[in-house]
Amino acid sequence: MMRLFFVALVALLLGAGVVALIDSEPGYLLVAYSGYTIETSLWIGLLLIAGIVLALYAALRLLQRVLSAPGSLVFWANSRKRRQAARLTSRGLMNFIEGNWKQSRRQLRRGARHAEAPVFNHLMAARASFQLEDRSQMRSDLEAALASDSQAAAAVDLVQAEMQLQAAQYGPALASLDRAEASGSRTPLSLRLRSKAMLGLSDWEGLRALLPDLQKHEVLSARKLARLRRETALRLLKVAAGDLGDNTVTALQRAWKQTPADLQHDDRVLHRYLSLLANAGATEETINLIARILKKRWDPVLVEQFGRLPGQNPQQQLALAEGWLVGREEEPTLLLCLGRLAARQRLWGQARDYFERSISVDPRDEACAELGRLLAASGDYLQASKVFCAGLALQDRGLPELPLPENAVAKDRLITVDISAGKKH
Repeated sequence: MMRLFFVALVALLLGAGVVALIDSEPGYLLVAYSGYTIETSLWIGLLLIAGIVLALYAALRLLQRVLSAPGSLVFWANSRKRRQAARLTSRGLMNFIEGNWKQSRRQLRRGARHAEAPVFNHLMAARASFQLEDRSQMRSDLEAALASDSQAAAAVDLVQAEMQLQAAQYGPALASLDRAEASGSRTPLSLRLRSKAMLGLSDWEGLRALLPDLQKHEVLSARKLARLRRETALRLLKVAAGDLGDNTVTALQRAWKQTPADLQHDDRVLHRYLSLLANAGATEETINLIARILKKRWDPVLVEQFGRLPGQNPQQQLALAEGWLVGREEEPTLLLCLGRLAARQRLWGQARDYFERSISVDPRDEACAELGRLLAASGDYLQASKVFCAGLALQDRGLPELPLPENAVAKDRLITVDISAGKKH
């Protein structure tokens, strides 16, 4: 209430002041044009000018409303153009889906002229140009998309990166993604495209750094993400193993420490690391690591690898492996491992026994090859040939059934192997 009273008081004072000013200084205004003159006081002239300006403004506003009204001719014409643009855009998209690239591009461009959001027309036209392998026109369409909407820079770069990836242009695709993320932010689409570009460039270090973001934004399914994490770890180990000289073992150990803990327990990753470590010359370290792992959990693949490694103390290595026999007397992989470790100590009879036990439990071509080699070196060529033949048969190369001549040699039942039943006779 007090505020309204104050405003009214100020208005009265200003009005009184203006009236007093007009009475004291009325002024004089003369307008002459083509023989006509208009004479009036300054204040009346100013009021007339203000009235004319307001009248013109009101007339223009009224005209604008009339022209933009639903029943006006201009409104009808603009509406018709927009409907036509929508039909062209719809047909262009349909032709794009059906693979009619040239027709799609033409319709999309025509529809962009009066479309409410022409940027989408230009982006889809660029995709059609890409399918037509018209690179110059594709760039033109992308430039038109950016010109139609300056805030669509990130979208334009993402579309360009996607098409560059389809053309196996991985380096330029990464550059486009860098621009898109600089003008916007990392989105699931940009992360997905970046992972594809890095895969194309075999940038495993970059992929390892990108994996947390891929997991955070749920870019890939759990199965695909797990496969990518495993593949990245395997590739990084291979890269580390490629170091020459004395740095190979150090590089492998460093890569292993950088491997996530859950992947260190993944069988494929663990087996690859131990294999690469052994090939790099770190035999003793590999033997000790396998022994520690087998103490916690049984892994036949590591047992087989343990038997292949020539340690500095073969007697201790054999004794350790024999301790694993408790409760595993019928484990064919362990028996094969023990046979190799016994042969490494020149315990020929013990090695032969382990090989034969392994074959009797589960006939395998590798065990047959080891036993055949031992028998041949011992001069027992007949038995060696039988074992070698059994091993070849185990490889199952799909030989057809054919009649064979009878063996006139007396059959020695020492180590004939029934392949189908997997038993020793």
